[in-house]
Amino acid sequence: MAKVKIERDGNVAIITMSDPATLNAIDVEMSEELTNAFARAGAEARSALLTGEGRAFSSGANLNAPRTNVDEQGRIDVGGRLESHFNPLVTQLRDLPIPWISAVNGVAAGIGCSFALLADLIVAGESAYFLQAFRRIGLVPDGSATYHLPRMVTRARAMEMMLLGERLPAAKALDWGLINRCVPDAELMATARALAHELAEGPTKTLGLIRKLGWASQDAVWAEQLKAEREAQRAAGHTEDFREGVTAFLQKRKAEFKGS
Repeated sequence: MAKVKIERDGNVAIITMSDPATLNAIDVEMSEELTNAFARAGAEARSALLTGEGRAFSSGANLNAPRTNVDEQGRIDVGGRLESHFNPLVTQLRDLPIPWISAVNGVAAGIGCSFALLADLIVAGESAYFLQAFRRIGLVPDGSATYHLPRMVTRARAMEMMLLGERLPAAKALDWGLINRCVPDAELMATARALAHELAEGPTKTLGLIRKLGWASQDAVWAEQLKAEREAQRAAGHTEDFREGVTAFLQKRKAEFKGS
């Protein structure tokens, strides 16, 4: 049975982690299905939305999944799944050619927390919370958490999340600047869908360039980022959506972007 569902709502691809019995715990099988779903979304849709079925976004990695990475001393290499599956997936999420949103319901823990926070826009229900629980089982944060958390909320707050392993409620996550919206639970999907549709109605190629620049800025020096902006602006200026945007501006009407 599939652990990931994908459906289309107009130009929006809605991707749902669907293993509610485990609170959408992520194993190799689910990561492969997510990889395929996001590849399909990037090729066919103009924005994407990721959420979890049932009471949780994701409880993190599935600790009950069978371990096959064993060294010659018989020791399990817990990091094997990172190299083979999870790291390529989070890199795919970073490099997606279309903008995407996470709609966080319930817990987003471990690598599930990483998936949620890699989105361009993060919407959480009031009962949602974020959890870096690795220290409770003697492991280190993964799924790019040690990279993006200090950049999102300062090193001090990232250390608090990672070293103490305490729940970070959605309202506090909003106050910290970790997420974009905290809404009543009943309004979560409607809010996330509305934002996804707004992105899908935009100049898709240009929005892809914007998110690429945003990620590049995490590591680039000043001169490199200015050069990247220049190259991206040239590419954006060659799109049909740019011509439509300027024409609409001059004609004092709303632009009708086609994503080309």
